[in-house]
Amino acid sequence: MITAADEVHADVLIEHGRVVALAAPGTQEWTAERVIDASQKYVIPGGVDAHTHMELPFGGTFASDTFETGTRAAAWGGTTTIVDFAVQAKGEPLRAGLDAWMVKADGNCAVDYAFHMIMSDVNESTLREMPKLVELGVSSFKLFMAYPGVFYSDDGQILRAMQVAADTGGLIMMHAENGIAIDVLVEQALGRGETDPRYHGEVRKALLEAEATHRAIQLARVAGSPLYVVHVSAREAVAELAAARDMGLPVFGETCPQYLFLSTDNLAEPDFEGAKYVCSTPLRPREHQAALWRGLRTNDLQVVSTDHCPFCFTGQKELGRGDFSKIPNGLPGVENRMDLLHQAVVEGHISRRRWIEIACATPARMFGIYPQKGTIAPGADADVVVYDPHAIQVLSAETHHMNVDYSAYEGKTITGQVETVLSRGEVIIDQRKYTGHAGHGVFVPRGLCQYLS
Repeated sequence: MITAADEVHADVLIEHGRVVALAAPGTQEWTAERVIDASQKYVIPGGVDAHTHMELPFGGTFASDTFETGTRAAAWGGTTTIVDFAVQAKGEPLRAGLDAWMVKADGNCAVDYAFHMIMSDVNESTLREMPKLVELGVSSFKLFMAYPGVFYSDDGQILRAMQVAADTGGLIMMHAENGIAIDVLVEQALGRGETDPRYHGEVRKALLEAEATHRAIQLARVAGSPLYVVHVSAREAVAELAAARDMGLPVFGETCPQYLFLSTDNLAEPDFEGAKYVCSTPLRPREHQAALWRGLRTNDLQVVSTDHCPFCFTGQKELGRGDFSKIPNGLPGVENRMDLLHQAVVEGHISRRRWIEIACATPARMFGIYPQKGTIAPGADADVVVYDPHAIQVLSAETHHMNVDYSAYEGKTITGQVETVLSRGEVIIDQRKYTGHAGHGVFVPRGLCQYLS
């Protein structure tokens, strides 16, 4: 059994959806309705993916995974809890956005789910709503320094939201890119006839991610607020986070598998194939990967989430033919995260316990659901994965379960595969057969970030 803290040989007893006891093998005479033999396998906590976008409206279309298809794919990949983003529409209350996303998810999820709140309209009224959402178990609020006219908040709005977060214990999540400057570079690139997908990465410069990360950190310092920077992709941005953490500031960073395994080489693939890899922050040149792996080892980056936001190549990504700025931003990945991070263990980037830490335990602690989620311990939800570390699989759109017509990792060979998955004690993947169902997953109200005193 592997958790963030231990690697031990143990039997795990589950009753009524909870782990009730652990014992050294053969030391307890337990009678059970079912015994799952996990010898020669890893027994690990179900993954916690703290950054997904099911059914997200973007650029005139919607993410192709529903809560039903997306959570089923999560289960196949050994993830048993997602934290998705409810979206406030401009001019509407936060609560209306939360209620709309509750309706989308209710009765449709194969695994448990929670929500963050995207604030796209920071004003007196929505600031007053923030403490009420914290009471409802939605204790994190995402703001954007990017996407002017859509999700963008200016520095004054960001500061005010951070001040409320500081008072209520909420956590501000930041998309840190200088969207105002990026829009100028987009316009200039298109004016020069630079329309291919690779220019998406060239205009969203690493320095503009680093500048926004620095600015977000300083605003958080002024407000006395914690800060969680999402989908960090550039080594210069990692350096800003590391400097802040060296000062003892409550600043946290997340990266995603796409930044660890893919690069601008993918964005430059010919015949518009690069559109498959358009996401924001964008993929970076390969040399940035070393800084991200180092950040994960030194804990300057604490979490690996997917930012799962799939759009089909046919009919969705193709909206940007002739204009890279119209390509829907997002990649599929909720099914691949646990496997890709195990591959990182195989390749020596991280240890086994660090794998569980960044994929299960830390996201659960960061977003106030530990030890209910993210570990295997008496009292925890019985979200348990039997993982075969020796199985060989080839990632492909032919075999994945996400509702999207391509794989960002097509043809990649991985060592390790999920074999059996329990969600709250119910077997939802049984020896590589899906036995779960929509409606099993329930809403998980969250407490406050557990890294803050």
